[in-house]
Amino acid sequence: MRQAATLELYSYWNCLRGARLSPERTEIDPAAIRHVLADTMILEVDEERRFPVRISGTRLNALFLDEQKGNSFTALFAPEERRSVSRMILAVLDESRPVVAGLTAAPKDARPANLELLILPLRHRGKTHSRVLGAITPTAIPSWLGLRPAACLRMVAMRFIDGGDPGPLPPMLQGALPRSPGDLAQRAKIRRRSFFVVAGGRTK
Repeated sequence: MRQAATLELYSYWNCLRGARLSPERTEIDPAAIRHVLADTMILEVDEERRFPVRISGTRLNALFLDEQKGNSFTALFAPEERRSVSRMILAVLDESRPVVAGLTAAPKDARPANLELLILPLRHRGKTHSRVLGAITPTAIPSWLGLRPAACLRMVAMRFIDGGDPGPLPPMLQGALPRSPGDLAQRAKIRRRSFFVVAGGRTK
């Protein structure tokens, strides 16, 4: 994870779940993550595996110049990549392992923007395959953001994150979580892994 917003959301999720594999949807407090709400989204897990957007941050809306609530998340990707994206999200749910991915997006005839995608499993009313918490954060704000819609998202790299404490909790989250230091001490540190390229990326 390279983006501050990605790390903050992951830190919040990781502390909130405690010794569990994932926290409950109702435990997510928007006020506790107010600094990254623009980058945050919640997806629904449906039978068709289209993953409708239940909550859409303004960053995702700005990418496509449209409110994304109710739209399919996988449909935001290039057609040839949608199955891979669906499988990636299902793997996050099946294994309760977060994933971080590198994306690109651009309007036609514009320079692509690099984005960081974070996908985190959530429980909803006790069910493990019901909701997904995520974030999409640009590495730099492109000049076209909010002015021209991106054609689609493309995935260029991804890696799974092993469970553990990613580092110090960001200052804006300190005191916002009902966890004791002992809860965090029980976690193993993340085993860092390099990105690996996935098939279906952008070609010239």
